[in-house]
Amino acid sequence: MSKVKVTSDSISDLGRLFEERGIARLPIPILLGDREGPDGVITPDDIYAYFEQTKTTPKTSAITPEAYYEFFKEQTADGSEVVHFTISSEMSSCYRNACTAAEECGGVYVVDSRNLSTGAGLLVLYADDLAKEGKCGAEIKRLVEARRSAVQASFVVDTMTFLYKGGRCSGIAAFVAGVLKIKPSITVSDGKMVVGKKYMGSIDKAIVKYVSDTLARYDRPDLKYVFVTHTSARPEVVETVKREILAVHPSANIIETIAGATVTSHCGKGTLGILYFNDAT
Repeated sequence: MSKVKVTSDSISDLGRLFEERGIARLPIPILLGDREGPDGVITPDDIYAYFEQTKTTPKTSAITPEAYYEFFKEQTADGSEVVHFTISSEMSSCYRNACTAAEECGGVYVVDSRNLSTGAGLLVLYADDLAKEGKCGAEIKRLVEARRSAVQASFVVDTMTFLYKGGRCSGIAAFVAGVLKIKPSITVSDGKMVVGKKYMGSIDKAIVKYVSDTLARYDRPDLKYVFVTHTSARPEVVETVKREILAVHPSANIIETIAGATVTSHCGKGTLGILYFNDAT
């Protein structure tokens, strides 16, 4: 039986787990004015500095079919099958481009995560666990897609500016949020980002209330992987979130990750989410 490699676009935001698990990643291109570079070379700190200087948000572009093809050829050169994960097809043409390349390459199973950040990362880790159990590429794709709807992915943003300038919300919504100091939660539903509950006041208080509300609403968490993913949120806020989760679920395996440049480009600084499979029995 062929070895199966699990790979991903950089969007899955697994941080150190990419290296620890041996999961190869393909970076999404980021554009800062005249400067273009891959996610990972361009960092969130670069994005914050660029925004401070220009008041302009970055742009992202889809990975090309040619880049996917070269990546897949490298990964399959030793005879391995590949299960590759992309950002939601509702948010980017990455999935379509990856499928085009996979057809040319062979031995590659492309999965539309219908998600972003560690919402996709949860599926990547599940696939990697299945690969380590000896499942073949086709079976991994089938099992992952069957579980895809169980991903609970949401977050709270400190500012609507990045979402608005990136075309992710209406100008009226951004204006009202700014005037009223609303901190909206964003939920990934059917592969799209939708505005959820809105919180008043400081981002610190909004995040704590969001965590409490989310744990109560999505109350069947698989505690094997519970992500706390953020864009440079203050350390004390992150620790408070962890304590809130452990107070409800003491055995939760909490994994903190810093979102990469792609997610930061669209959400800005201070965003935080908790993400997990909500299908425990």
